Amino acid sequence: MLYRNNLAFYIIHYLIMRLPKPNKIVTEKYIAGLSRFKQKPIKMKLSANESALGPSPKAIKEYLKVSKNLKRYPESDGTYLKSVLANKFNLDKNRIILGSGSDQIFEFICKTYLKKGDEVIVPKFSFIIYRIYSKMNGAKVIYANENKFIVSVENIIKKVNKKTKIVFLANPNNPTGTFINKKKLFYLRKKLRSDILLVLDDAYYEYVESKDYSSALSLFSNYKNVLVTRTFSKIYGLAGLRVGWGYASKNIIKALNQVKPPFNISRPALFTACAAVKDKKWLKKEIKHVNKWNSIMFKKFEKMNIITNKSFANFLLLNFDRVKIKSSKVFKILANSGILVRKMDVYNIKNSLRITIGKSQENKKLISRIEKIFNV
Repeated sequence: MLYRNNLAFYIIHYLIMRLPKPNKIVTEKYIAGLSRFKQKPIKMKLSANESALGPSPKAIKEYLKVSKNLKRYPESDGTYLKSVLANKFNLDKNRIILGSGSDQIFEFICKTYLKKGDEVIVPKFSFIIYRIYSKMNGAKVIYANENKFIVSVENIIKKVNKKTKIVFLANPNNPTGTFINKKKLFYLRKKLRSDILLVLDDAYYEYVESKDYSSALSLFSNYKNVLVTRTFSKIYGLAGLRVGWGYASKNIIKALNQVKPPFNISRPALFTACAAVKDKKWLKKEIKHVNKWNSIMFKKFEKMNIITNKSFANFLLLNFDRVKIKSSKVFKILANSGILVRKMDVYNIKNSLRITIGKSQENKKLISRIEKIFNV
């Protein structure tokens, strides 16, 4: 009888027990490009805008060296990497903040500057992370339409109101590969209220070869209401190590450091990033390779009547409206061949795929497979 009473007590206690409740966070889930197929092995991954040639041999050597001593903590603030970056780009190391990828810098920005009821403006077709972190921190995301896949400064300005707190902009833009010139960037900053933070993402700046283009860092390094981000995940080939950085005024960096945890970048990642920055020859080799294949692939797809705008990054955006086969079918055929590219549904770009420029052999195989699909 006593056992039954105790059992009943525990059952009732369990049913009525108050459990911890998480805060309700209204956002959208990040849908990454597939890293593997359920059945087919990946032979070629051309979906994540990763480096074509991968890390420099010097960076790999440094990684293997540092990885032998994993019992040691990294520098809590990454002072050595900051000094290397400051020296390379002629910057003030005290105005640099490091993140686990530039994604974490965006997280710091949103945590620091946004609250419920604020508004953030992004181009309609832009990096998904901007809107995810904005929504996580209670802000409403406002979308500004592009003009033929080119970011429209005028449309951004039209969306500004008293609730606007941040404007996020990648230049060149992901996933379109287009850029806006320095004249328009200066015009945008001039027209925005001084208390609106302009965040400029330089993730793909190294690939641009145009007289009309200047990196955000070179244009706005001394502005007090602009923050520029850069990453080691693209041209440096260190996506797996997660290293990014931001540059802004001392006041902005001081504010972001309040939400930055110590030891947010591993020791191997810090030292490998330093080695990568110093290897100028490898950087030039990557740029030359990507821009060569960018031109080749652009011409090939144009001949197949597949629409693509001129890209100034390490990827191309392909649209299949002019051809009879839809992008979804092309994706499946490529997948069945072990070739992984990026669907554009999550970016709300219809009937399109984004392809990363890979190694020469990968690019040749991709072109050959798509030519077979369209009987070219």
